[in-house]
Amino acid sequence: MPDIGVISYTCAALAYLIFFILLLTGWKGRLKGVLLVAAAGITALWGAVVALWTGWSVPPTAWVQVFEALHFGVWIIFLLGLLRLVRDTRSYRSIANRTISGLVYGLLILLMILPVISSLFLVADSALKINFLSFVLLAIGGLFLVENLYRNTRPEHRWGIKFLCLGIGGMLAYEFFMYAEALLFNQLDVNLWRARGVVYAMVMPLIAVSVARNPVWSVDVFISKNAAVHTATLLVAGTYLLIMAAAGYYIRYFGGEWGTVFQIMFLFGAGVVLLVLLFSGQLRAYIRVFLGKHFYRHRYDYREQWLNFTAALSSCKKEILPYECIVRTMVEVVDSSGGLLWLRNREGIYRQRAHWGVSGGEAESLVLNSSLVKFLQTRAWVVNLKEYQDIPELYGALELPDWLLDLPRAWLIVPLLDQQQLLGFIVITLPRAHTSFNWELRDLLKTAASQTASYLAQLEATEALAEARQFEGFHRLSAFVLHDIKNLISQQSLLVGTAARHKHKPEFIEDAIDIMGHSVAKMQRLIRLLRTGVSDSKPVATNLVLAVRDAVINRSGDNPVPELHCESEEIRMIMERDRMTSVIENLIQNAQDATADDGMVAVSLVVKGNRVEIVIEDTGCGMDDDFIRERLFRPFDTTKGDTGMGIGAYECREYVYSLDGEIQVESEPGKGTSMRIMLPIVVTDQGVSRTRRQLESVG
Repeated sequence: MPDIGVISYTCAALAYLIFFILLLTGWKGRLKGVLLVAAAGITALWGAVVALWTGWSVPPTAWVQVFEALHFGVWIIFLLGLLRLVRDTRSYRSIANRTISGLVYGLLILLMILPVISSLFLVADSALKINFLSFVLLAIGGLFLVENLYRNTRPEHRWGIKFLCLGIGGMLAYEFFMYAEALLFNQLDVNLWRARGVVYAMVMPLIAVSVARNPVWSVDVFISKNAAVHTATLLVAGTYLLIMAAAGYYIRYFGGEWGTVFQIMFLFGAGVVLLVLLFSGQLRAYIRVFLGKHFYRHRYDYREQWLNFTAALSSCKKEILPYECIVRTMVEVVDSSGGLLWLRNREGIYRQRAHWGVSGGEAESLVLNSSLVKFLQTRAWVVNLKEYQDIPELYGALELPDWLLDLPRAWLIVPLLDQQQLLGFIVITLPRAHTSFNWELRDLLKTAASQTASYLAQLEATEALAEARQFEGFHRLSAFVLHDIKNLISQQSLLVGTAARHKHKPEFIEDAIDIMGHSVAKMQRLIRLLRTGVSDSKPVATNLVLAVRDAVINRSGDNPVPELHCESEEIRMIMERDRMTSVIENLIQNAQDATADDGMVAVSLVVKGNRVEIVIEDTGCGMDDDFIRERLFRPFDTTKGDTGMGIGAYECREYVYSLDGEIQVESEPGKGTSMRIMLPIVVTDQGVSRTRRQLESVG
């Protein structure tokens, strides 16, 4: 089994090696930083050398004395540098002070080299006494510097160096005690010598905390607060278990016949208590507050706070109750157990929207001209309710309603401001552990509230957009229905206009009945569409030629009368015949509206390879490229004044797109227009043409 002294000094070497690496990676190139890095590095090397010498008597004793003197001297030089930093630098400009400083450094060097010289040139007994005396004087000088450093540091800055003074002072006090006893008895106490390495390792965290608190030393050492909380929790749990184990041992020892039973019962109960404490949010909050007060410059790890808060706020998008999630996210910033949210509605009244961890109660609403709303809007302050009750003059003319003051455990009122507008506010209840309300907590809450307000504004905008889209869908459906009704009215008007001349002809009567039946059926479908929002017309195998021919016949009552040119008698496709007829009819009507009565409108239907083309040509006024690109297919944009709806071309394009087709427009002002509908054809075994999308939906 290794010697306990080897283990002790190995612990010291490893502890200061880790400290040295942390300092070296964070060093920014200034003097105090290099002194600290050197002190950590030499102490690590000293621990390794002494461990080797203790276990295996290597290297020679003279080298051990060298490192003993070095590890003393480097910490004393570091203390001198800090003392020079905290004092007024002008006091060192005088010749007297420079002389004193020179003498101090000279004496220090002398005390460091005396042990080495004595080990080389004097007999063992005399050398030991000189060595012990030198190390006692170095320890006394170091303790004197520690005391001066603490005394010369301003009281408000001692928070940053108190752990350094405790750590280095503890090392030097131990050295003084060990070497003073050795000087008295002319030999080192073996137990003190073996324990020294662990003592050095134990004080290293104290020095590290002070380094983290003093960035002016030009080293950047950071210990995560979560890591510190977990470590502290483990240390507390370990200490608790050791105490309980010792208590269990004594219970068994003195318990007589029942001792073993009592020990088992006691240890089981202690384990249950430990589990309860480990899962206690209040205990973790107490540990976090304690570490923030005593070991950190800032109470919060702002980077981690911001990342966690942003992630938690983003996750609220997936929650069924997003407003409750927002309240929970805000109150967890300060380890609170609950909160309530008030938001402004469209009437400008602030009503309670959500609560989490606390009952909403009978909270009332607030109007725009209430004292609290005005205060939060103009001051943007976080209101501390206890401070408001104890020192109301801090809040000027603010008058809080009684129902707000009566809310259970209410602690803070946090305004939610977006673009200088008060969207609402959150009332946060008392935290699990006592937390002092200071500028740091206030700034953290204001920053979190600002992001929360932006998120709330985005959430409200998203809800308003969804509502607007619902209305937009309803309006678009209504516009399509009105457009079809307008076409039906045009058919009926044409029928009424020609009835006086042809009402005695049987052929006219038959055509009129067919037209009326078609109109009635179409109006019934439109009524069902308005009621349900879903068309009952389903795509079926239809002869495209008949759909195009029906559109031409329906538009033959207006001038110029459209001409149909078709090379085939049957082209069967899966489509809605009425809708395709309406599409072709709309395009023919547009061509007729743009063409004089003596002009020409022609409709042709041809098959080219794996696609069918429907071309509507006219000799009308034509369109320029800008109009085709910017306005032709834009919904609710019309050039027909009050007689047009502006959705005919848009509806045509959307239906053609649904069939995997496309529309090409060729036009020139004064020379007419050509509208070309191209539909892809995939012929099945049954001889029916389907689009690729239809085949994918079937298969």
